Amino acid sequence: MSSAARSNRQLVTRLVIMATCMFGFGFLLVPIYDVMCEITGIGGRTSDTVAVIPAGMQADTGRTITVEFVAVVNEQAPWEFRPAVTSMEIHPGQLYDTTFYARNLANRELVGQAIPSVAPGTAAKHFQKTECFCFTAQKFLALEGRDMGVQFMVDPKLPGYVDRITLSYTFFVQRQQTSQPAVVASTI
Repeated sequence: MSSAARSNRQLVTRLVIMATCMFGFGFLLVPIYDVMCEITGIGGRTSDTVAVIPAGMQADTGRTITVEFVAVVNEQAPWEFRPAVTSMEIHPGQLYDTTFYARNLANRELVGQAIPSVAPGTAAKHFQKTECFCFTAQKFLALEGRDMGVQFMVDPKLPGYVDRITLSYTFFVQRQQTSQPAVVASTI
């Protein structure tokens, strides 16, 4: 085998190895991102599980935090989606209720899923939901609208420099109900 052929073969081998490594890295980006967000506290993800409020927890009435509510609709989703109130003044350690209104604008049944996010990211682990429409998929009949509840508390251990928290929900079509098989929409 000539030196040119050997050199070409080595180049092809290196390129295949590099392409395989790039594919593997791309495949692992989401789990790596999730781990890094959990370690550093960034990303604003809240827990998908119901929070349990410790018995005897006292509200910190000497501290007030503004909680802002934001509703976002995936641009292809046929929804009307908004918070009942845009902000609340709250005391850490006290339980609060609010609602978000959602309406299916399509002439067919839809199932939606809300994905929560909290900013700043350091507040996400201190924002605890005891009830939330985001815990389960929401089924809407054609043109149906309704209020969906959220019950939450901010842990008094929230760092003192945080005086404003934004709770944002993005509402996606999870699947469409038709006479044909369900179509699953991507949420990422």
